[in-house]
Amino acid sequence: MPDARWDAVRKGMRRRRRLLAQALRPPVPRAETLPAIPAQPGPRDEGPPLEPAPRLVPDPVFLLSSVRSGSTLLRVLLNSHPEVRAPHEMHLRTLHVRLDRDFSYQAMRELGLDRQELEHMLWDRVLHHARCRGDGDGYGGPPVVVDKTPANTLMWPRLHRAWPRARYIFLLRHPAAVVESLTARRADPDVAEIHDEVLCYAEELDRAMGALAGVTVKYEDLTASPERETRRICAHLGIDWTPAMLDYGAGDHGTFRPHIGDWSETIRSGRIQPARAPKDASALPPRLRELAASWGYR
Repeated sequence: MPDARWDAVRKGMRRRRRLLAQALRPPVPRAETLPAIPAQPGPRDEGPPLEPAPRLVPDPVFLLSSVRSGSTLLRVLLNSHPEVRAPHEMHLRTLHVRLDRDFSYQAMRELGLDRQELEHMLWDRVLHHARCRGDGDGYGGPPVVVDKTPANTLMWPRLHRAWPRARYIFLLRHPAAVVESLTARRADPDVAEIHDEVLCYAEELDRAMGALAGVTVKYEDLTASPERETRRICAHLGIDWTPAMLDYGAGDHGTFRPHIGDWSETIRSGRIQPARAPKDASALPPRLRELAASWGYR
């Protein structure tokens, strides 16, 4: 007569084989199973704008300028101040939030949030991280944080909505010098395309200066009289000036590399060097000449 213990062992082995086969079998799609996460949906009507959520950084400083206007130099001068954290370009406008389901929108709306405000919260958290990075507990850091990304100039109205208490520094450079700098940087420059690019930045920068309170600095003045100009900026930010700002080469300002700031030998030198005057401003399109004149350039 078979031993009952062997029967139990055989039953246990059969059950293990059945469970193992189920585990290895490809899953069978079910009607109620959610499909894979789709691509980011296009814009949709999210209702009226919502009130901003509380900010970790309520009054950041945005340095608005065109590309090739000396913003990296001004960044490292500011970053040399013990009460300022001015990291590399952070490109906030390229950081997005995904809401892939209708119920995601509904859930966030119940919290008083839409996709744009969720992105603002993400950007705010990035600024907070940049300010506190390297300070141990993650809650310290200097009181002033600066983002110098030139592309912020192209979205200044949204920055103003996201941070009504933000402060601004407007950095100007002669448009002809900007054009010449861009032309020298590119392997096969299209001058008409460069003119359009510089004009886009110049138009938005001019609009921002007319709409926002801030301090305006010319790159040419900054390199010629750095103490005077940095004193003006410090007064605008409500901090005391320090001579350490004029010796940026003595500090650590991170890596100088493409896409997050200037990386030329000039900025790597650690010394403030005179601005190069444009060779031929007469070649500018009429609108750029008009803007240059309104900014005080001859």
